[in-house]
Amino acid sequence: MKISIQGYPRIGASRELKFKTESWFKETTSDEELLSTAKDLRAAHWEIQRSKKTDFIPSNDFSLYDNMLDTAVLLNAVPARYRSLGLSPLETYFAMARGYQGTAGDVKALAMKKWFNTNYHYLVPEIETGTEIKLAGAKPFDEYLEATALGIETKPVIIGPFTFLKLVHFTGDKTADSLKQGIIAAYSEILGRFNALGTPLIELDEPYLSTDLDATDLAFFKALYRPLLKIPLRPKILLQTYFGDIRDAYGDVTSIPFDAIGLDFVEGKQNLRLIREFGFPANKILIAGVVNGKNIWKNDYQKTLAVIDELSLKCANLAIGTSCSLLHVPHSLAGETELPPSLARRLAFAEEKIDELKALAELAEIPIKERTGVRIPTSLPAESAALHDKIHALEKKDWTRVPSFSQRAEIQKKCFRLPALPTTTIGSFPQTDEVKHNRALFKKGEITEIQYEAKVKKMIADCIALQEDIGLDVLVHGEYERNDMVEYFGENLEGFAFTNRAWVQSYGTRCVKPPIISGDISRKAPITVKWSIYAQSLTKKPVKGMLTGPVTILNWSFPREDIPLSESAYQIALAIREEVLDLEKNGIAVIQIDEAALKEKLPLRKADWHTGYLDWAIPAFNLVHSGVKAETQIHTHMCYSEFTGIIPDIDAMDADVISFEASRSNLSILDSLAQNNFRTAVGPGVYDIHSPRVPSIDEITSALRAILGKIPACRVWVNPDCGLKTRGTVETNSSLKNLVEAAKQARKNEEISCR
Repeated sequence: MKISIQGYPRIGASRELKFKTESWFKETTSDEELLSTAKDLRAAHWEIQRSKKTDFIPSNDFSLYDNMLDTAVLLNAVPARYRSLGLSPLETYFAMARGYQGTAGDVKALAMKKWFNTNYHYLVPEIETGTEIKLAGAKPFDEYLEATALGIETKPVIIGPFTFLKLVHFTGDKTADSLKQGIIAAYSEILGRFNALGTPLIELDEPYLSTDLDATDLAFFKALYRPLLKIPLRPKILLQTYFGDIRDAYGDVTSIPFDAIGLDFVEGKQNLRLIREFGFPANKILIAGVVNGKNIWKNDYQKTLAVIDELSLKCANLAIGTSCSLLHVPHSLAGETELPPSLARRLAFAEEKIDELKALAELAEIPIKERTGVRIPTSLPAESAALHDKIHALEKKDWTRVPSFSQRAEIQKKCFRLPALPTTTIGSFPQTDEVKHNRALFKKGEITEIQYEAKVKKMIADCIALQEDIGLDVLVHGEYERNDMVEYFGENLEGFAFTNRAWVQSYGTRCVKPPIISGDISRKAPITVKWSIYAQSLTKKPVKGMLTGPVTILNWSFPREDIPLSESAYQIALAIREEVLDLEKNGIAVIQIDEAALKEKLPLRKADWHTGYLDWAIPAFNLVHSGVKAETQIHTHMCYSEFTGIIPDIDAMDADVISFEASRSNLSILDSLAQNNFRTAVGPGVYDIHSPRVPSIDEITSALRAILGKIPACRVWVNPDCGLKTRGTVETNSSLKNLVEAAKQARKNEEISCR
């Protein structure tokens, strides 16, 4: 039985690509050095897979920034504003990813959104009126030839035409249908070029097939692929799906003459039912995704072999693989020497998952009757939930905040007496080298806790003084004591474990090291209270207490698999609730509980939204803040997702103020808020913090004008898109000064008052 990998982590086991790329951004690394590092990483990753006897090794899964961006460049979908800069191809590529501000011009980056139900962010290609879709690059062919030169046969992986056209943003008069012939011609040329290179198999990724599809979608899918499959001289084609089942498209997918089909049997709960009910074509290979590509727990061999055995009876040609690309898990357990052995032996990262596939393939070859005595490892269960009874004893009043939203709004208006269009930031300030050095010295034991905290207090004091000087209305303490918005809280809660090097790419060069939820969760002691009290003592303006919400902590960790996700969410909610009440008791009147990842685990199909996710995710947030007084203002923040379908659910979170990422999506959320009569005060981000650009006063004023055209001024806050930790100090200060000045001008021009 053969094994297949859809994609491999690309940032490097020690984040080599991240550091080399960031050095290139600073112009301390040449193009040649950056590209050489990338080439070395590709070779190393291919060799790992070859050494583990992987049968279908991917190429072109590597990217300097993002695969959707790579596909846009490959297909000539480069908007004119980037072409007109006159930059080199590499500079143009990164201008699309990060924006550009320099002698050649000033342009924003492409929009960024979450990649389906993951924490990975992709760049949204733009199709404008003048875009001509055609093959315009050589990256997939070059990387295939790189592997071939190393003696490694690979299957090139390319995002399929259906998913690409479903995810692009149309800014002109072009439509997906008008691009049909152009994209068919481009993919036909891709297939022809690979055929000329002697490539035996190419993988076309179509994760959009796992979403809700109607008859029009399916007709379009067939119209794209039927011509491609008729090409006489082409490689074999593997149609790869992931992140769910293909219940709407199964009949069409299996009737089209693909040579192989990849299905997800981890998140794709109905894929096995579809095969039971409708069978699987004998002339196609089924690549069954049976090893979880998104979580890090060791595979339950007994359970997985039962699936493989059943599929073997129904599919004449069966291979096994991961449920999705291994991009979403860390590289390897090697080097994780500080994990407790009892936990480490229950984990599997990317390298170990390939080992699991090989072991499963070998076990599957043994007749079932002869497996007696064969050691079949299973993941060991974590301890049962000690908080189960407490959670299930909660009553309706524990989930409901009183008084009503409108009554609270009037009370808070009198308490805070903020100006119209109040200004604030999302939370963190730049994590400078000084901040990181101070934390590293303390972690290594080279300075005392007293010395460490004295330095943090000095940074907080400077941050408060800076914000007062800039003129912000509601301040933050800067979060200089925090490494990561989830890891920091995990370190202060029972039930979490941490790794040394288990980095996962979030977007571009941004990497996170998700905690592992390994047991029952509870708060050890107050976490943020002392820092918030100190910051508030330095100013008469309100300083927000900054917390991460339960759903985001859960979604940005590797969760347990032995209890329902809802149980873990409620455990975290009870712990953060204690922190909220302690902050309030100590005079913190504004508390922000970030739920940046609320939509991240939302099922891809609408029918599943309220039966297994929103039915516990929204209550988990309610539980956190339901006990505070009317005078306490609760904020939350969400980023980089499309919220259109769940606006009423977000309103039901019953926060007083919600800030959204909005600038990279051209404030598209405003229409949804207006159409749903959204009651909560909102802060649509007025500039993109994921770009080094400094927005001008006019640019922010224009964004505010658009916001005020859709939302009443008395419900609008003015803030950046997200936290500022990844930005530099100079650009941050300049941007915030422009933000405050733009708000002042808007107040004057609009002649508004919220008193």
